[in-house]
Amino acid sequence: MTEAAISIANLSKTYKGGKQALDDVSFDVPRGTIFGLLGPNGAGKSTLINILAGLVNKTGGTASIWGFDIDQHPRNAKASIGIVNQEILFDPFFSPFETLEIQGGLYGVPKAKRRSMELLRAVHLEDKANAYARTLSGGMKRRLMVAKAMVHSPPVLVLDEPTAGVDIELRQQLWAYVRSLNEAGVTVVLTTHYLEEAEELCDRIAIINHGKVIANEPTRDLLAKATEKMVEVTVDRDVAVTPANACFQKIELKGTRTLAITYAKDKVNAGEVLAAVQADGFGIVDVSTREADLEDVFLNLTRAANA
Repeated sequence: MTEAAISIANLSKTYKGGKQALDDVSFDVPRGTIFGLLGPNGAGKSTLINILAGLVNKTGGTASIWGFDIDQHPRNAKASIGIVNQEILFDPFFSPFETLEIQGGLYGVPKAKRRSMELLRAVHLEDKANAYARTLSGGMKRRLMVAKAMVHSPPVLVLDEPTAGVDIELRQQLWAYVRSLNEAGVTVVLTTHYLEEAEELCDRIAIINHGKVIANEPTRDLLAKATEKMVEVTVDRDVAVTPANACFQKIELKGTRTLAITYAKDKVNAGEVLAAVQADGFGIVDVSTREADLEDVFLNLTRAANA
């Protein structure tokens, strides 16, 4: 099926008081992908997700989930999506197993078809199935939220800052589960402040700033927009005055003998940068480079949008 998992066209939201959270937003989330939705705090990401969840009414435009318009077919649209919110929301007096059973009942999943223990195994909570949910650690509660969103086997899963406050090991477990869901055919929409996660996981990324989409491209194409590159050069003597050259965008001294030089890789190459250092009378002892990453692209795009 070629129809988008989520299709958003000219979506707008203006809150009472005049604050415009979304301004004519349009993009599609292709089926079977992991799609990153990035943006600074207050950019409009959570408003967009809450519109899809049916928690916020849009001002204008259209949105559909798995082919179901959220206004014309709200029940089918809601059945097609599972949402893991930033906030951890569940009754602390129920066990994880009871939490999933109740959620399954709310979605009309027959008792014989509920997968509560299977989901708890998938998120490494099988041994906590009958513990009080309030006794779980923050990371466990976060994983329970993911399992809760999957009780009705939705084809689309939205993860809104799912790894906030989660340690590295639990984060890796969570991403392993997300990858396995995606490999099984689930379309995943991810918002995160950990840009290295988006870079590693997402097939495509849209960036929202001040309620507008300022980028929507395959991840590899976004990364190709990064024109800056950094080279760290260790020289053979202490640096009293940092060298200056037109091919340096920026240069700073780290320690007494290491120069961190930023340059535009579309205008000069590393050889020219090193030659400029040598021309200043320094011998080069060691060189290391750092490619620009998604964080650089993100900052450049949002700065340009704010200008």
